[in-house]
Amino acid sequence: MAYCMQCGHAADRVIPAGDTRPRLVCPACGYIHYDNPKVINGCVLVHDNKILLCRRAIEPRRGFWTLPAGFMELGETMRDGGNRECMEEAEAQGENLQLYCLYDIPSIGQIHVMFLGTLKNGQFGVGEESLECALFAEQDIPWDDLAFQNVIETLRFYFADRQAGATLGKFPLHQKTIERNRDAPDSASGNP
Repeated sequence: MAYCMQCGHAADRVIPAGDTRPRLVCPACGYIHYDNPKVINGCVLVHDNKILLCRRAIEPRRGFWTLPAGFMELGETMRDGGNRECMEEAEAQGENLQLYCLYDIPSIGQIHVMFLGTLKNGQFGVGEESLECALFAEQDIPWDDLAFQNVIETLRFYFADRQAGATLGKFPLHQKTIERNRDAPDSASGNP
């Protein structure tokens, strides 16, 4: 961004007084443009011990499988955002959602919030951002074709927790920082 969002004047990247980081500052009106992390919401939806995955119809990572997830919108809760993404990507609705995984991904300025719950009535379809959607048993997960590291981590946590005896509504909360893998473009992100 080269121009002020408030007045349209050309802005400069400087460290404002009392701050420690360079920010885009408008010399005309003084407005400081803060660039803060984006929140991504998503869900692990379970039906008959299978996980709902979506094959992406959009970039990044078009054609790869993912959990339904995307950017949080203003005016919604994280849980509502995750459920909205399920509807948009898989025509699905989650029930009994519990906070499950939190990921800091500082290299791309994102925070990912994943919920765990059940797939309402076992029903889903294919949303506009997906090529196809399907339920996968653990042994059928397409591990080599998963789109993002946070999806891999979330599924690993889920299957390990399930193996340890966790039941829906009583899974532990996981928090992790994911560093970007320089050898796999866009592999750290969830749904930029």
